[in-house]
Amino acid sequence: MASLVCTLQHHQDDVNWCAFSGKLLATCSGDKTLRIYNTNDFSELPFSPLSGHGYSVHCCCFSTCGQFLVSCSTDATMVVWSMVTGEIEAVLEHPGRSPVRICALSPDSIHLVSGASDGTLALWDFPSKQLRRTGAVDDTTMVACSFSPCSQMFMTGSTYGDLRLWDLNMNQLHAEKNAHDLGVSCCTFAPSILSGGEVVQFHLASCGQDSHLKIWAINKFSSGAYKMQLLHTFVYHSAPVLSCAYSSDGQLLVAGSVDKTVTIYDAKNAVLLYTLSQHKRYVTACAFSPTSPLIATGSMDKTVNIWWLEDGCSRSGRASAGRSKLLVGDWSEDDVSEWLLEEGLEGLVGKFKANNIDGTELLSLTKETLASELHIESVGLRSKLLRKVEELKNDSVCSGIPDEFLCPITRELMREPVIAADGYSYEREAIESWINTKNRSSPMTNLPLLTTLLTPNHTLKMAIGRWKTSH
Repeated sequence: MASLVCTLQHHQDDVNWCAFSGKLLATCSGDKTLRIYNTNDFSELPFSPLSGHGYSVHCCCFSTCGQFLVSCSTDATMVVWSMVTGEIEAVLEHPGRSPVRICALSPDSIHLVSGASDGTLALWDFPSKQLRRTGAVDDTTMVACSFSPCSQMFMTGSTYGDLRLWDLNMNQLHAEKNAHDLGVSCCTFAPSILSGGEVVQFHLASCGQDSHLKIWAINKFSSGAYKMQLLHTFVYHSAPVLSCAYSSDGQLLVAGSVDKTVTIYDAKNAVLLYTLSQHKRYVTACAFSPTSPLIATGSMDKTVNIWWLEDGCSRSGRASAGRSKLLVGDWSEDDVSEWLLEEGLEGLVGKFKANNIDGTELLSLTKETLASELHIESVGLRSKLLRKVEELKNDSVCSGIPDEFLCPITRELMREPVIAADGYSYEREAIESWINTKNRSSPMTNLPLLTTLLTPNHTLKMAIGRWKTSH
């Protein structure tokens, strides 16, 4: 479930955008200011609010490391702010001095795009703050922009209703006409890249004035051609959908609408999970935290609501649950001792207790650790123990644990699932070790991983938590 954590009521006009970094939340408004909050307790930073724009601030985005914040405004400028001091680092004027409606930073923080009311686009080198390229789409207003996770292309959306894919030379790679009737309002790339054979696939969410939220697949072929395919259309809103955002693992999708509601979806299975109805006016902005299960939603009611997504991982009642209802990795030292007695290994109880062996450590035991650390000299006893541990592992696999909860490398229940560039989820420690020793190939496809970036899979972790609680 989703529960309301707090409501921020500091803006004096419509809230237009929300953006998270690892530690901060930024919001911007028609009151010409940006406000910066610490995500630990949502207290406002000492240098907040930020005042530097002459008119409404439409959008803001953090650099990947969170050191800088970029904002854009009707005053035709983008301002780069230091998140250390709150000072202005640079002011970038959009070519033609048209009001800037949207700005987006690439995941590698090398490129910055601004889109304006006259349909023009500007591509900037972010480190040097120098203008590199310009482009335009006639007779429209640019209102949406998102970089691909590889930082090599970006998608724009306009009031004309089209979605256009661009490379860093400002060449149009693909145009999806009439993607949303009456106009696009927002678009956002999913963070993961799927690769297989001769095709690399990206996912994109978009929403618009047609009251629809859509998920698209963008296929890049080895020939250099691109194809865009509609995967899902969500029609749960009764009015235009103004904003949408993916979670950092790409598993969840959130949207805000003129109907005053916020909807949260399982993006992978195209299922509506929650509908939130706390705002009193249009919901104009939404964003996921990259580091915790938090969502921020902004509205024309001048407020920002902070929501917490429950993961079902309650530990209450564990003591009375009984060892038989726990996964081996969750066993306490006493549970391990009880198991040793049941298996006729009572002679090892003292050694295990002296070395604080719990369920996790039990599963990681090897011949070497038994001999060198636990000083079990008998080869036969070591072999018997390891055989019993292996049976435990096999029992856990055969005990009804959903296969998608098991790491493909270790075949054990995942604790910290992450998504790799091949689109599969792994236990973080296992895939990190694999990457360090297997020359960056995918454990599932044997193809090279396009990147070693690992994204926390919060949705899977929540699902595992719910399963553990119910079992």
